[in-house]
Amino acid sequence: MGNQQGGEFRDGDILQTLTRGLSVIACFDRLHPRMTPTEVARRVGLTRAAARRILLTLVSTGHARTDGKQFELTARILELGYAYLSSFGLPEVARAAMEDVARQLGESCSMAVLDHGDIIYVARVPAQRLMKQVLDVGGRLPAHATALGQVLMAALPDDELNALLEANPLFPLTEHTITDRKVFLERMEQVRKQGYALVDEELELGVRSIAVPVHDRRNRVIAAMNVGADARRVSLEEMSDRVLTALRRAVNETERPIGHL
Repeated sequence: MGNQQGGEFRDGDILQTLTRGLSVIACFDRLHPRMTPTEVARRVGLTRAAARRILLTLVSTGHARTDGKQFELTARILELGYAYLSSFGLPEVARAAMEDVARQLGESCSMAVLDHGDIIYVARVPAQRLMKQVLDVGGRLPAHATALGQVLMAALPDDELNALLEANPLFPLTEHTITDRKVFLERMEQVRKQGYALVDEELELGVRSIAVPVHDRRNRVIAAMNVGADARRVSLEEMSDRVLTALRRAVNETERPIGHL
């Protein structure tokens, strides 16, 4: 018997084919963008034949493509994420406040949610392109090296945070990225106490970012909002003062319509 939001479901209620299909979709990531059926089967725990049938089904619906040997997801897979965003509603609620931040500061403002060891961008108002990484809606970045990710990870209970770090070991993106687990956990405690995360060139040299959590009406952290800036133009003191003030105001304006007290 499994748990279901609002009650319990019977094993017979679970459609195994759909469960396996979702597992196949989820096994593609930035380190494994293209795979053979054998590789997919190994990552998901299926037979090669079952993995191949699911992959061919995704190709037939336009959610994947193949060169006859390897498979990769197509942009159409984002429709699944957009369906979530549409029902989520938060990006639309936050848009005006984020635009105000970008206009006031002349810097980009983004919102993201946590997905395993990555953050996924659900809204973004760019001021100018600072980074080499793709930051469009639906884009992913390693959570541990981003201010958005650190805020979202700090909101997790200790057991969930430790499990996440076990499954997603810390790795360097620049010489400033925190890769020592003890040091990273100390950073998490700092973020919890101060209510924001400030990342200085941990994701990309020359870029610093500050992020704060976004809460729902039950005071649960459901997303994070950030401002990213060129390290040569905006000092750390400005980030933790002027930028943080504008960002917190935007989050307050975002939380009010969704009933956060």
